[in-house]
This record gives sequence, structure tokens and C-alpha cells, in this order.
Amino acid sequence: MSVLPSGIGILGLGAYLPETVRTNEEIAPAAGVTVEWIEQRTGVMQRRVAERDQATSDLAAEAASRALTSAGIDASRIGMLVLGTSTLDELGPATACRVQHRIGAAGAVAFDVNAACSGFVFGLRIAHDWLAHQPRGQYALVVGAELYSTFLDSSDRGTAVLFGDGAGAAVVGPVSPERGVLHTSLGSDGGQADQVLIPGGGSRIPASRESLSAGKHTIFMNGRSVRDFITEMFPRVVDEACTAAGIGIADLDVVVPHQPNPLLLRSLSERTGLPEEKTVILGDRVGNVGAASIPVALTHAVARGRVSDGDHVLLPTFGAGVTWGSCLLRWSPTTHRPLSALDETEG
Repeated sequence: MSVLPSGIGILGLGAYLPETVRTNEEIAPAAGVTVEWIEQRTGVMQRRVAERDQATSDLAAEAASRALTSAGIDASRIGMLVLGTSTLDELGPATACRVQHRIGAAGAVAFDVNAACSGFVFGLRIAHDWLAHQPRGQYALVVGAELYSTFLDSSDRGTAVLFGDGAGAAVVGPVSPERGVLHTSLGSDGGQADQVLIPGGGSRIPASRESLSAGKHTIFMNGRSVRDFITEMFPRVVDEACTAAGIGIADLDVVVPHQPNPLLLRSLSERTGLPEEKTVILGDRVGNVGAASIPVALTHAVARGRVSDGDHVLLPTFGAGVTWGSCLLRWSPTTHRPLSALDETEG
């Protein structure tokens, strides 16, 4: 069954990556692996690391400001700000409230969505549904931001080699009636919640000397289970989105997936029938930046001219929780072409 465009889409994009680059040569010794081991198993070549005085809200606010510039919209016109993150500034209040204050979006209701790496797509769904019940001319801001470097055990080769810091954002609002969101789907399976998590710091294992010494405040990941989950979900969410919209996989023009492992993504894209030139993969240069992965990669793709008016653009995602989902759009060009965060920091 086909669906009609909603007339609600992305008006502007922005991304921010910290300037500091951490290479495989720097990561490998502490993780007890070689540079070749990292490259052959993940495809990640480098990742970005925030400064000691930066928090997640700092990264998010910078990306949000850039998205507003791309959309040509003042922060005072934002009615809702949704921040997807699993690396909060603090357990409370919502980190989105700090971003709201930083960018001057005083009229926005602001809150966090913790769906791990799926947070940005979850946020898009919330923003879309909210806008669908507002008067025409309302705007929402959806941000994905993570500062993983604070929560990594440098000796854990399964996580230290993969994760990086970064933020991306999108201004969502009215577009032409024949453009915008075609379909979104979301899912969760709490039975697999223990496969990726930061065990300590919450109400179950409060911070203590014992939790610190046991390494409970760093990311734990069952790499094999996560790989199996992504392998199952990637083709499934692509097929579900295409079926719902009444199009074939060949009709997809651009696919911007979450970026957990570049090598795995390339393999799954090929098996799903997606040509390499249609899949945007940026994880080799930024690592896994969680909820920021899709907006950072989408901003890069739009900045490089890889997305055109009327394109079918699919955003498939999967993350801890476990969570998954997708957003399929009929693309409407951003008001002003954004700048890729890689172009800015790499020259």
C-alpha cells in the first residue's frame, strides 16, 4: 500500500564534530590490538574526541545552530526541540533544556529521547506527529548528539575502536505537499537491553567506589549479538519502508543508515541490493557517533550534492534497547545548502 507525502519534511541541516582526531595508531596500543586489526574488522580509520570542557549539550547546540542557519529560521520560531542522546550532561534535567537555552529557543518545549543510536529517527517521528497537529508554519528541531569518549574503557577493544563524539541536527517543518515524510516505523525489544549499555550511574547501580572500580560506568557491548541484530534488522527495515511506500528497493535514491561499523554496512547494503553509490557511509572517518550518526552523514551527503529534489531518501536505524526504525522521505531541498562538518575540520 502506497502512502502520500505528508508535507512535513527537513528544511535545514547542521552537524558538528570536535576538532581533535584520534587515529587507529593512537587507539590500538591501549586496546591491545594492531592498526590492521581495527581496519580489517571495523573499517573505522579515525574518530573525533571532544575537549575536556565540552559536554553533549555543547556539541548539540552547535549542530542545532547550524541547522537553523541552513533552514534560514530563527531559534525563536522553534516550537519543539527533541534531543536524541544516551550520553546526557547529567541525569537530570533533560539535556535538551540546556540546548534550548544555549540557542535561544525560548518558545520551544524541550525534552530528550533516549533510544540510543535510534534517537534521531525516533525524534523525527515525534516532531512529524506534533507538527501534523499544529497550524501550518510551525517548526521543530531534532538533534542527535553523543559524547561517548567520556564513557569508554580504552582497554576494551570491542568499544574503544568504534565510538566517537559528534552531533547533527535537522529543522523540520512544512514543505511542498508532494514532498516530505512518506513513512516512519519504530520498534523496540527490551529483552535484549543488556547487550549494549552503561550499567552504572542509574538507579539500579548508583555511583559508588565499588561501581567505579568495577568499570560499571563505561560502555559494555556484546559485539557478536549486536552484529547479529543489525544483520537481521537492516534488510528488514529497508524492505518494510519500501513496501509501505509502494516502491521497490531500486527506487531508493539515497540511503543514510546509522553507522555502527562501516565494513558491516557495506556488506549488508550489497546483500540488500543497494548499490554502493546510493549508501552514505561516513563511519570510517568519524566512528560510531550514536544518535548523531544519521544527521551527521545526511548533512555531509546534502553538502556534497548527493541528495536532489524529489529523491527517495531512507534513514534506517538500529541501536541499544534494542531499538530500530526508519524514516522515508521524498526530499525537498534545504533552504541553504549546509556545510559538511568534515569539510570544515579537514579543510
